[in-house]
Amino acid sequence: MPSWKAAPALAAGNAVVLKPAPQATACALLLAETLQSALPDGLFAVVPGGVEEGTALVGTADAVSFTGSTAVGATVAGAATARGIPVQAETGGLNAAVVLPDADIGRAAAHIASALAGYAGQKCTATSRVIAVGAAMEPLRAALAKELGDLPVGDPADPATVCGPLISAAARDRVREAAAGLPVVAGGTAPDAPGWYTAPLLVEAPHGHRLLREEVFGPVAALLPARDLEEAVRLNNAVPYGLVTSVHTAGLDAVLHVLDRLDTGMIRVNASSAGVDFHLPFGGAKSSGHGPREQGRTALEFYTAGRTYTLAPAAGKAT
Repeated sequence: MPSWKAAPALAAGNAVVLKPAPQATACALLLAETLQSALPDGLFAVVPGGVEEGTALVGTADAVSFTGSTAVGATVAGAATARGIPVQAETGGLNAAVVLPDADIGRAAAHIASALAGYAGQKCTATSRVIAVGAAMEPLRAALAKELGDLPVGDPADPATVCGPLISAAARDRVREAAAGLPVVAGGTAPDAPGWYTAPLLVEAPHGHRLLREEVFGPVAALLPARDLEEAVRLNNAVPYGLVTSVHTAGLDAVLHVLDRLDTGMIRVNASSAGVDFHLPFGGAKSSGHGPREQGRTALEFYTAGRTYTLAPAAGKAT
C-alpha cells in the first residue's frame, strides 16, 4: 500500500513522507532502502511513530493519503480539510460475498476462504460476511467447511501458508473475543507454534451482533441466509461500511439488475473481495472512505493541482 500511494505521488513530481503503523515499520524501512538507489536524496522518507508524529505530518503536508481505521481516518480527514489541503482516507470494510444458487459453488468457496483468511483477515478488502441466497446455503456451507479445513495456517515465511498470525496479541484477542460463543460453521486449525495465531472461522451470528456491525480485522466471517437476491442486497447494505462486495453467479442478468443498488464502492463478480487492480479506481462508500479514489488515473489527479489559463490578446493586437 505505501508503494501504490508513493508511486503516483513521485511520478507527479512530489516528495513523499511515509508514516507507517507503529507495528509495521520494518516493511516501510525496507521500501525506503530499496528506493535509495533510484531516487535523489530526500524524495522518499519514513517517519516512524504514533499519534504525535501523524498529527505533525497532517499539519505540514501539502496532501494526505491515509489508510487505516475509520475513527482515525475521520480525524485525519477533518484536520486536513480544516487546513484546506487534499485528503483521501481509505478506512474500514465489512465486506460481503453474495453467492447465488447458480454459482460455481466450489470456486466461490475457494475465493471466499482465501479472502476470509488471507493475511489473517488483516485487509480492508477481506470477506467478513457470506450471504447465501436460497438453495446456495447447504452446498456452500459444505464447500466452505472443506476449503477452510484444508487451508494452510502457519508461518508466513512458508510459501504454502495462506493464513499467518495476527499483528499483535491485542489483535488476536479482539478476534477471539468477537467470535466467542458463536456456532462454528467451518474453520481451520491454529498451529501450536509461537505467534499470535487464531483459527480462521466461519460462524453464525445473530442479528445485531458485533460481527455484523463492526470491522474486527481478522480471519472470521459470519454466514447469513437470504431468501432471494433482493434480501441479499438489503443485507449487503445494512452496515455502515461500503468498500467491496463480491457476487458469485453463473448468469449476469440478475447481477446487472442490482449492481446500482449495492451501496458499495467496488463490486467484483465471480472474484475474491480481496485484491486490487492498479489500473482501476480503488475506494469505498459510506464509512469506508473519504475523498477521491486511489489507483489509476485518479491517483495522478490527486497528487497534482489543476490550473486554468485564459490567454487574451494584448490591447491593439489583431485577433
